[in-house]
Amino acid sequence: DQDDFAHRSHVLAARAWEQGNLDDEVLAIDVPPAYEHTVTRDTTVRFDSDRRRYDDLSPVFDRRHGTLTAANSSPLTDGASALLLMSERRARAEGHEPLGYLRSYAFTALDPGDQLLLGPVSATPIALQRAGVAFGDLDLIDIHEAFAGQVLSVTKAWADAELSKRYGGSDEPIGEVDWNRVNPLGGSIALGHPLAATGARQISQTLRELRRRRGSLALSTACAAGGMGAAMVLEVE
Repeated sequence: DQDDFAHRSHVLAARAWEQGNLDDEVLAIDVPPAYEHTVTRDTTVRFDSDRRRYDDLSPVFDRRHGTLTAANSSPLTDGASALLLMSERRARAEGHEPLGYLRSYAFTALDPGDQLLLGPVSATPIALQRAGVAFGDLDLIDIHEAFAGQVLSVTKAWADAELSKRYGGSDEPIGEVDWNRVNPLGGSIALGHPLAATGARQISQTLRELRRRRGSLALSTACAAGGMGAAMVLEVE
């Protein structure tokens, strides 16, 4: 399942680049020291992803029982990102056209002993409640793909009553995900994970895709070291 998901991430990211949907998300970089070569696309995306090749890789952590490989984990890459955040009133006064709106957010933490990357399970229901929306109201869901196993664990917990109660404190599961709405442009497994820059990439990418789909609401979530979780409900007009 993890390798299937990783392959999906690369296929969708490659398609997004080929269709031009990520062109406005990046700045071209001239590569030092000669500055004769310009990078205009993410260099980690497998444009020829072959699902069969994922089976050949060995685990990178627990070599005997592990299932996390270089293929189904996010690569640590160079990168930077920035967002301009301000009130709508000031944005209008300064002549900025808002890309989108932050409707709500939540930051939580779980016991890192056995719940290290399940933070989105606890943060998401709080963000949804603060936004006054239900899981089914979301047009898009963007999940930081730290590892394929982490994404699959989070989405399973969202849909499972026992796991939602244990890790999210919810009396009811928030719901099953519609995979057509989850990371439709690929995610961190394919696009890379420059530490501390991924969140801004998620927000910008999600808002632009939300506009392309003529949707209005999206959820953006991320896990972080130490059992932390973040969730934001984003909105476009």
